[in-house]
Amino acid sequence: MVMELETFSALQLPGLRHAFSIRSSGPLEKLDAELRETFLTAGYPLVDAVEAEQIHGGKVQAVYTPCGIRVPEVDALTTSVQRMPLIVRVADCGPVYFYDPVQKVIGLAHSGRRGTEANIAARTIACLRDTYGSRPEDLIVQLGPCIRPPHYEVDFAAEIGRQVRTAGVRHYHDCGISTAAHLDRYYSYRAEKGKTGRMWAVLMLE
Repeated sequence: MVMELETFSALQLPGLRHAFSIRSSGPLEKLDAELRETFLTAGYPLVDAVEAEQIHGGKVQAVYTPCGIRVPEVDALTTSVQRMPLIVRVADCGPVYFYDPVQKVIGLAHSGRRGTEANIAARTIACLRDTYGSRPEDLIVQLGPCIRPPHYEVDFAAEIGRQVRTAGVRHYHDCGISTAAHLDRYYSYRAEKGKTGRMWAVLMLE
């Protein structure tokens, strides 16, 4: 079964491919296989994909080798390698996409309450700057669906926006969607009391 994938207009750019999966109508035990089939059908070479382990921390890792593995102890990934998808999984935490159209590099971060407290978005910007020479003012940054007030007492989505602007980002976009407010379309760990699936955020240089 192939699922619907969402995209964001700010990231619909030449040389860049991205997507965000929505809720499946199938059983949770088949979700991972369904997601893999969906992204493979959409043209993402998942055998070369790199995932973040996601420990709700502030560590960022630059990756250079397509390997189909999950990088331990990190919540954000960056790369300049083409045709190597970066993946984070979310179900209330914020997926944050980063693209530098000048240096042709990307980043993808998992930023929930604790990751936002650890300033993971700004740390990703710092990694892009220090590793690839990216300038914050050139970056395009997109926040995808995540939980927001009144369904959650901490507005970490607003804090992510503040962090990236403080870091010098001028092109910041927030979809403004709360996962917990749209359970017909998204999974929400908090609203569903932990018994739920995950959405995939995927970003790749063509």
